[in-house]
Amino acid sequence: MNTHRDDPSNDLIRTETIAERSRLADLLTGLDHDQWSTPSLCEGWQVREVVAHLTMAYRYNVPRLLLGLARSGFRFNAYADRAAQADTSALSDTELLESLSNNIGTPWTPPGGGVVGALSHDIIHGLDITEPLGLPPSPPERIRLVLNNVTRKTLAYFGVELTGRRLVAEDVDLELGTGTHEMRMSAREMLMAMTGRVPLPDL
Repeated sequence: MNTHRDDPSNDLIRTETIAERSRLADLLTGLDHDQWSTPSLCEGWQVREVVAHLTMAYRYNVPRLLLGLARSGFRFNAYADRAAQADTSALSDTELLESLSNNIGTPWTPPGGGVVGALSHDIIHGLDITEPLGLPPSPPERIRLVLNNVTRKTLAYFGVELTGRRLVAEDVDLELGTGTHEMRMSAREMLMAMTGRVPLPDL
């Protein structure tokens, strides 16, 4: 997928993950109640539900997670929605922010995702928050670390069709796809498209 793929060290990925969580915590600290109530890019979720989802791994142990999944028919998206709604009813915005701030260095990784999966999780959901609020996104080089790991499985999960297209980042050294139709965009715009947040332009 990526024609300029590299293999950054796990230490670099962890350092960037900590930096991203710190960045998000700082941005969230300055939000008022109305901003916490702003609809995010995740359908049906306000900013606070996204923060609840981002911090879910720090607050849920494995038995609780498995029980919740079982009750949702092992449909993770359905379970994640139920958990986020329940958490925002039980916890204040301040408590959700504290959960993020207190776990900036926690070495959590999603099942099967590894350290890059953790960084991807934070950056993608960070965009779900910052885009509707008009706040700064992650630095392009940090976003590039996520885009380096876009696979056909990733595109299929988000329902993205790259056939015929070659995406070229304007702010980092990165290309995705091998099609003949070149599309130039920022790393942020590329990640938004690769995760189905915005549609790719028609060929």
